[in-house]
Amino acid sequence: MKQPIKGFSKLNKQAKIEWLVSQYTSDPSASLDMLEGYWHNQPEVQKLHDEFIENTISNYYMPFGVAPNFLINGKMYAIPLAIEESSVVAAAAKAANFWLDRGGFQASVLSMVKVGHVHFIWEGKNVDALYRLFEANKDQFFTNTESITKNMRARGGGVLSLGLVDKTDLEPGYYQIEARFETCDSMGANFINSCLESFAQTLRDLAAANQAELGDAPLQVVMSILSNFTPECLVRAEVRCKINDIEEGSGIDNQEFAEKFCRAIRIASVEPYRAVTHNKGIMNGIDSVIIATGNDFRATEACAHAYAAKDGRYTSLTHAAIEGDEFHFWIELPLSLGTVGGITNLHPMVRFAHELLGYPSANALMQITAVAGLAQNFSAVRSLITSGIQTTHENALAQYPQSIGSQRCRKRGNCSLFQRQSGESFSGRGSVCARSCPRTSPSLIENITCEIVFFSR
Repeated sequence: MKQPIKGFSKLNKQAKIEWLVSQYTSDPSASLDMLEGYWHNQPEVQKLHDEFIENTISNYYMPFGVAPNFLINGKMYAIPLAIEESSVVAAAAKAANFWLDRGGFQASVLSMVKVGHVHFIWEGKNVDALYRLFEANKDQFFTNTESITKNMRARGGGVLSLGLVDKTDLEPGYYQIEARFETCDSMGANFINSCLESFAQTLRDLAAANQAELGDAPLQVVMSILSNFTPECLVRAEVRCKINDIEEGSGIDNQEFAEKFCRAIRIASVEPYRAVTHNKGIMNGIDSVIIATGNDFRATEACAHAYAAKDGRYTSLTHAAIEGDEFHFWIELPLSLGTVGGITNLHPMVRFAHELLGYPSANALMQITAVAGLAQNFSAVRSLITSGIQTTHENALAQYPQSIGSQRCRKRGNCSLFQRQSGESFSGRGSVCARSCPRTSPSLIENITCEIVFFSR
């Protein structure tokens, strides 16, 4: 049994790696070689990456692709996408080209309100007194955060509103101060949490100074934290065209295509088993842009799925309808994004992604990201109702050679991925000639297997 280590975080990077590979790998030398092989060749850039998180030992590369020809609100974009899953970039690009000749995508931000809460417990009897105390001193909450909100207010943001919310029907004595914020182009997490902690202290001070009115019941602040559920930070993206102009090339009649497409969306709206996979495909496009632009895809995922279930049943994030002689397809979802702060000014590839997009505001980035999700979903549903998802993936793999297997080499451990070659056919698991390996000779190969994995869309 391996023994725990004390003081790991205090070791330098090299010592961390040496301990790790000696304790947990079968070939420490090969593992060390592999980890160092992923370091950036410019020490100053590698130091930057080392400092993003704690206990960094190497870099984990993810493909950075581009889907061009996105016409959004009359402006042309090449959208950066960071994702390891094959076919996603190809699908986005295909949708962009399809709608390029049909008016492009339209997008708009409906609101940009973010939310945070001070969660507290108070089991007093005089609830009216609590509300009177809060309302009478509401200005004090704003005044006490003026030093925190000064710069944000100068940019047009700040604290929008405060409210006292009774949640005692869910948990005995549970109340919230709910705060609504506008954070402009910043992600705003540190700003919001700093404000909330100030609100919490103001609440404590008011409770202590007004015990006679509130009674003997103590007021306990449990926590002060922003919420990643931002149903008021909404963006909408849509496409529409005449049904006669669809001509999507699969051989299906235009009217039949539109009807079948709408029916597929309705199935995702009423059937959670389908809705989960359907929305996962949407998030393929959205997450790819979010990662490329240095935003928080985990928060976005959690929020999107909560929004999909906001009415009590998990459902589709996209909608489709036939309106007279037109086909209409749209998405409306919450996206809380930023273009300043975080790693947006630190990570070289993130800076490059923002440059590709023309250094967008948070408002513009929300629209671009929603369009990427809508485009991905259009291509996925289009494939499902025509050729089928497997054929689409195979065609994408043939057009864009993808790494499909891994090899173990006695020289370097997991050293590289061999490539699918034009005209080769792979199915399931099986041996592949060692000559497929671009970096080693047959004598160095321990074993090679291949596996094509088709992901759900």
